[in-house]
Amino acid sequence: MGRIIIGALAIALAVYVAALAVNAIKSNAYIGRDITRQGSINVSGQGEVYKKPDLAVMNFSVVSFAKTVADAMADNTEKMDAIIDVTKSLGVGEKDLQTTNFNINPRYDYVKSATPLLPTTEIAVDEEYYYPSGKRVLSGYDITQTLTVKIREENMEKIGTIINEIVASGANQVGSLQFTLDDPDAAQAEAREKAIKDAKTKAQELAKQLGVKIVRITGYSEGGYYPSVQLNYAAKDMATGMGGGESAPAIQTGESKITVSVNISYEIE
Repeated sequence: MGRIIIGALAIALAVYVAALAVNAIKSNAYIGRDITRQGSINVSGQGEVYKKPDLAVMNFSVVSFAKTVADAMADNTEKMDAIIDVTKSLGVGEKDLQTTNFNINPRYDYVKSATPLLPTTEIAVDEEYYYPSGKRVLSGYDITQTLTVKIREENMEKIGTIINEIVASGANQVGSLQFTLDDPDAAQAEAREKAIKDAKTKAQELAKQLGVKIVRITGYSEGGYYPSVQLNYAAKDMATGMGGGESAPAIQTGESKITVSVNISYEIE
């Protein structure tokens, strides 16, 4: 009876050892696979779409100068109120008007004695000269208020008229005109689709040339999908010499370009 038990245990032990050996062989077959770099290719793709902008943004400022803050404030407020009123009358909604800057700055002149014999007599220095050693005297205050105006699609054809009327109402500084898209998501998706298609085509051509097979995607990244903003730098000078009686400037909206670039990594075999 004891011999039978011992024999059974020996057989079980032999089976166990054999199983360990088989597992060891299988394990050896996979040693290094996790640390071995799999074959891969990386490709990039680019997609571009052009859209007519449906949003224009401009900054209009009123700069007022007076001997006192109260007088400068009165002038500035009167002109800015007129600008807001005329802008609304041309169809721009209140939500598209925003005060983005307001500041008060003292202005100083540099003066010097008229003659050595009359040291208490002072004259203002001519603007084209600068006397750093002269006496600094407060001459008044500058108040600057800036209004950012958004002009939407339904009013795009009136951009020139809006600029003309705002300047005629008192704006004496005009910021650069910017054209963009109010909601660029759809355009971005369209550009992304083109970029991915471009990358896939490149990957298939490259795999064919290399004589390999694409297995799966192992990595993806994208960027650069921002509408390019067209700037009309001449708009800065529109305030110079422009009055309400002059013809409105002709503004061309052109097109905005939306670009998406992608990078895709593929495992190959």
